[in-house]
Amino acid sequence: MSLDISSSAQSVEELLLEYKSKNSRGIAEKINFILEDERDVYNITAVFKDEGDLIIAGRVEKRDSELSEVIFFRNINDKWTKKENTPNLKLQDPFVTRIKGELILGGVEVYPHPTVQNALGYRTAFYRGENINSLEKFTVGPQMMKDIRLLELNDGRILVFTRPQGEIGGRGTIGYIVINSLEELNEENIMKAKLLSHQFIESEWGGANELRILNNGLIGVLGHIAKFDDAGNRHYYSMTFAFDVETGQTSPMKIIAIRNNFGEAAYKRKDLIDVIFSGGILRQEEGKAELYCGISDAESHKIIIDDPFLQYEN
Repeated sequence: MSLDISSSAQSVEELLLEYKSKNSRGIAEKINFILEDERDVYNITAVFKDEGDLIIAGRVEKRDSELSEVIFFRNINDKWTKKENTPNLKLQDPFVTRIKGELILGGVEVYPHPTVQNALGYRTAFYRGENINSLEKFTVGPQMMKDIRLLELNDGRILVFTRPQGEIGGRGTIGYIVINSLEELNEENIMKAKLLSHQFIESEWGGANELRILNNGLIGVLGHIAKFDDAGNRHYYSMTFAFDVETGQTSPMKIIAIRNNFGEAAYKRKDLIDVIFSGGILRQEEGKAELYCGISDAESHKIIIDDPFLQYEN
């Protein structure tokens, strides 16, 4: 395998120029969920299978609240409805993978901040089980860390991507560590992760949302890159890069979708209008891929784009 190595971090503006020069918009549509109340569903996973059903896990909450739960929806006659007799988990921003045949689900767990009055703390919580109904919480990540992602490697080890902030990581960058089993997934090991170089400029941030093994052994990373503008509005973009687990090297990052690729949508707050949050991606035939996103912290959409991972395999 070979990897074009990233030599320096590129800003959002530089990546946007490259993206817009390709003029590839894709085919987008809103995903509609049926609920008994008027809560929003956003920051969804890509479709996955559970006991023969096609499932999407989504973050569900009221427009004026950050207190959410993850609900599992199944597709019946092109309508996404809650799968009967499945648990609602008190989490935000779900993600799924499979390790040793087990379903692994994670999400962001919020709680009263231990030191800051009237503020919320957060951490990533992990659940495991044979299926949705057998999921049990088995570990948590460090306080104030989102976007921890897992991938079973071909040799059975587990790649862990992290997202430290603060003294280590600034506004948010990506780290990695390889562990031998889920029993080694704990706060201490997560904090040992080595930071990837040349990822984000100092004023911007990002994280990984999904990891997958490519045909040549490289790791394809789906993630997001973000920045503030001068008015304090947030701008989030979907991005990918390739990672070589043996050397720790990464390819240059590229933006694969922006908010303008999608139609008009509701938004949680005005500072979140230009936000898309990568949920998951399904590779398709004929060089296409289906990207699942949360839009403006209020809706869920999917878009068919050129498969962003083909470049790394070629």
